[in-house]
Amino acid sequence: MNRLAHETSPYLLQHADNPVDWWPWSAEAFDEARRSNRPVLLSVGYSSCHWCHVMAHESFEDEATAAYLNEHFVSVKVDREERPDVDAVYMEAVQAATGQGGWPMTVFLTPDAEPFYFGTYFPPEPRHGMASFRQVLEGVAVAWTDRRDEVAEVAGKITRDLAERELTFGDSQVPGEEELAAALLGLTRDYDAARGGFGGAPKFPPSMVIEFLLRHHARTGSEGALQMAVDTCERMARGGLYDQLGGGFARYSVDREWVIPHFEKMLYDNALLCRVYAHLWRSTGSELARRVALETADFLVRELRTDEGGFASALDADSDDGTGRHVEGAYYVWTPGQLREVLGDADAELAARYFGVTEEGTFEEGASVLQLPQQEGVFGAEKLASVRERLLAARAGRPAPGRDDKVVAAWNGLAVAALAETGAYFDRPDLVEAAIGAADLLVRLHMDDRARLTRTSKDGRVGAHAGVLEDYADVAEGFLALTSVTGEGVWLEFAGFLLDHVLAHFTDDESGALYDTAADAERLIRRPQDPTDNATPSGWSAAAGALLSYAAQTGAEPHRTAAERALGVVKALGPRAPRFIGWGLAVAEALLDGPREVAVVGEGKDPATTALRRAALLGTAPGAVVAVGAPESDELPLLSGRSLVEGKPAAYVCRNFACDVPTTDPDRLRTALNGRNA
Repeated sequence: MNRLAHETSPYLLQHADNPVDWWPWSAEAFDEARRSNRPVLLSVGYSSCHWCHVMAHESFEDEATAAYLNEHFVSVKVDREERPDVDAVYMEAVQAATGQGGWPMTVFLTPDAEPFYFGTYFPPEPRHGMASFRQVLEGVAVAWTDRRDEVAEVAGKITRDLAERELTFGDSQVPGEEELAAALLGLTRDYDAARGGFGGAPKFPPSMVIEFLLRHHARTGSEGALQMAVDTCERMARGGLYDQLGGGFARYSVDREWVIPHFEKMLYDNALLCRVYAHLWRSTGSELARRVALETADFLVRELRTDEGGFASALDADSDDGTGRHVEGAYYVWTPGQLREVLGDADAELAARYFGVTEEGTFEEGASVLQLPQQEGVFGAEKLASVRERLLAARAGRPAPGRDDKVVAAWNGLAVAALAETGAYFDRPDLVEAAIGAADLLVRLHMDDRARLTRTSKDGRVGAHAGVLEDYADVAEGFLALTSVTGEGVWLEFAGFLLDHVLAHFTDDESGALYDTAADAERLIRRPQDPTDNATPSGWSAAAGALLSYAAQTGAEPHRTAAERALGVVKALGPRAPRFIGWGLAVAEALLDGPREVAVVGEGKDPATTALRRAALLGTAPGAVVAVGAPESDELPLLSGRSLVEGKPAAYVCRNFACDVPTTDPDRLRTALNGRNA
């Protein structure tokens, strides 16, 4: 009996009609494995994963394969986005055993959840030196029946090895100038000066590293740091990674040149990159950065916002190509003939030159991914707007990629921060309202009366799984951004509830180290703990940043101390692996700069208050926090005791327990917050 029909995860629901007798991750599944004396097949993936779909079609929808699984295994299906703790624990085992990992992840476990055999995608027939999935199943079943002692020994050793992998926390002191300079040097060595970005193929958007580079430039004036950020952002935005018609970024580029994307669009990438481009515009005034930030924000609201006001997790890479086949990128790519069908010969020729569409194609079967290659000639803005509008309308008639409507707390927190700031910078109150709507959903649906978060919801129905560290940290980050943008103290209060929970349930009292799961969460074979930033900020780095911002807003010493203790790992890892702790380095920049605390006092409708508030929000000082309110307001702690200056709205800038003379001049405030103020 397949037990997935009543789950909230779209990925699990995709498998609800499989002939496999799937269980969700649960104690009951492992009880059944013990009762029936069968091993557990753990299959982990996510709804927009291309190879997960392939393996599902080839194997999990196959009646013969399903019958063999049902006879010999207890099959457990996990959505990695819903259970990042389960994914992290077993991915660590897969990587330790095989030297690589990925999804779908296939792990065989004892009924005590101890892993003993690993893999990722297995084909239905032997291929390229890979065993078929049926061969793997038969081999594991024979080993389980005939060599049980050997299996138990292997499982026990792997579990012990994982348990003994204690994280080296590093120096107990915070990172300083030396470590951040070493991190910048390491990034310079890995930088691809010809193409932007870091390393070779595949290339992932380095959003958190760019945040560090922008903050480092703001604090030190390093032109090299700024140039790496500017050039990388331009190459990503002009390449196939960026959707030149509809806005928004694909997951990564399969090549070094940013030409061919892996077409799935993730909420977290687009939230992080929306914020990056908004911050790049704030630092440089780049028109490209402004356009991309706004187009990405509009993509988030238009294509990912759910009816409940939250944001869906992802759009699939695959879609119907019009013939009934599900093909990666079918929704996005164009041939010259398709351009002519929509635009006519003359405009199709212009579009082909402008977007880099060739007869040979840049993708598959003669199709091209739209780009903005550097080119000769002048293209009229009005004509290009017409071409874009017609191509976008035609594309809307194609079968659309599937959408994973699951609302993930952490990723919605990232979206709240991005939309709040982008809306404030570019005078788009609709974007701020979208941020508030998502934040309201997180409070109403995901947070209980003890400030405990649930990780996911779908269609207004809350999921069954507890939030992990990144949920608490990223949601707090979103609420803190709303605090600065709106001046409403309720968001600061909610952030405080979440961060108190981090201190009480996720923090090691002795070392200050952070765990990814709460102390009272379900016990797995190992309590996951990873400070490295990957596709998103690690819970560890995100918590350090939110704790530091909250302390700046409130003066709360325990939160400041916790942030400093957590940043000890950045001192250890920053110089050695800067690409994988970018957000931790960005938080360290904020710590070195203070961060600045800005209180703007004045009546909200007064244009002078508005001007000071805008100057405060556009300051580039790393991690600066802003409080805006009426004189003598008790809405936010930073406003306490602040008054008008000669009857005029005024701004107070403080850091490290010292304050500048208050100013009523927005230009002076801008100068004070340009990041290089000694």
